[in-house]
Amino acid sequence: MDTQQRPPSLLNLDIQLCFALYSAMLGMNKVYRKQLKALGLTYPQYLVMLVLWQQDQLIVTDICQRLYLDTATLTPLLKRMEAQGLVQRQRSEQDERRVVVSLTEAGRALREPAEAVPHCVMQATQCSVDELVGLREQLVQLRERLFASR
Repeated sequence: MDTQQRPPSLLNLDIQLCFALYSAMLGMNKVYRKQLKALGLTYPQYLVMLVLWQQDQLIVTDICQRLYLDTATLTPLLKRMEAQGLVQRQRSEQDERRVVVSLTEAGRALREPAEAVPHCVMQATQCSVDELVGLREQLVQLRERLFASR
């Protein structure tokens, strides 16, 4: 019988950074789903709205860059949001290849009730503001390093 203990495997699920991030995101999505249901938004739609609430009338490629999405992912999402009456898509007069996305009145009106979402999410995390700021900064640095390594 082999009495030597094997070294921990690098393939152990519990030590995987990717799994820690993935499972934390599952928990975060669950919290957001509950909050966003009242607004009639999915999490990806909420992200688009955050971008447009910050700066309205953006071209699709700018939104894609901001959210780290490709146009094939964002376009169907924008079509659904347009059908909901939240955004309007219009070809640019200067360059027909560009599509400008603008908030509708209904889209702008969602901003005020959406103000409660970050507060509810912060409560669910049970973290202090300093903890959340530090965690966010670490994740942004990680994202930047990962995208730079491609």
